[in-house]
Amino acid sequence: MQIIELLTPHYEAAWLPWAVQYFFLAGVATGAALLVSACVFGDAASRLRRLLPAAVLVLAVTAIAAPVSLLADLHQPFRFWHFYAHFTPWSWMSIGALLLPAFVALALAMCAAWWLGRPSWMRLLAPLMVLSALSITAYTGAEVMVVRARPLWNTLWVPVNLALTGWLAAVGVAFVLERFLPATQRPDASALQLLRAIGLWLAAALALATLGWAATGAAGLHPSFGEALRLATLFPVWRGGMLASALFGVVVIAALVRGQWRLERRGYTLVLGLGLAASAWAFRWALFMSVQGVPKYGSGLYLYNMPLGSDGLLGMLGVLGLFIALVAAASWALETWPARRQPALQGAAA
Repeated sequence: MQIIELLTPHYEAAWLPWAVQYFFLAGVATGAALLVSACVFGDAASRLRRLLPAAVLVLAVTAIAAPVSLLADLHQPFRFWHFYAHFTPWSWMSIGALLLPAFVALALAMCAAWWLGRPSWMRLLAPLMVLSALSITAYTGAEVMVVRARPLWNTLWVPVNLALTGWLAAVGVAFVLERFLPATQRPDASALQLLRAIGLWLAAALALATLGWAATGAAGLHPSFGEALRLATLFPVWRGGMLASALFGVVVIAALVRGQWRLERRGYTLVLGLGLAASAWAFRWALFMSVQGVPKYGSGLYLYNMPLGSDGLLGMLGVLGLFIALVAAASWALETWPARRQPALQGAAA
């Protein structure tokens, strides 16, 4: 009898759960930024304009929470200073250190302009906001795509899928957070139908992107699709995570398709919104965390158990707590000082 012993060295995960929270919140923030920028050019009585308060609330909360997750992922306080003291233009992380503060500043300026009732300021900021949101979308996607050691990530379809799932999650978060607006600011059923239509268009684009990824991979134009099939065949840790994410996403999108006459039910929009957000988060978990359970080279299995402390479960709960606290603070401010918001609505067509 021959006994073969396989020894697998212990590797620390390169991407911690903090990164999942950051890429999720950044995707939602860019989607909200694009929605806000579109809403400011709608007529005062249009359905698009009635979505503006909800879009602004999503943008304000995620634009603040996303950088906090990124700073936590850097492990050491003030480590971000190295990106400025030792700028490396060939590194997407270094480029992102310049793009992210600009995006956060523009997002907060856009929210402040809405709060102060300055629609003309918002229209001036909107083109810059769109360019900044697209730059964050490109940087976050490229940061993953450039990792050649992971053929699954090393394709242009990864940034595309990250963008579309993030923007679809922004629709879901808007469905959830609109209920925390004052009654006079909440979108009516017609505006919610428009939000649903935006979600359907994004879901269709995501389906086409997935088919494009599979078709180009089957044609041999990139190794990502073949690597996904190999991982699904050989490694249950990857297969289970991605299948669960895909099935959950299909169920939620099916609920979005069938929700035409149910959006007036508050419970339905809550479950639908949470489902859209959760499916986008699960996709990132499978993409970043599940794939790290398989080897880059050779055979074996990389063992990873999520810690319960700040680098794992506690950190994830902390981000959720920060998100809830920001929503509560924004809701309290909107209820306490409602008069400041009226010019933004009544003077929209000026």
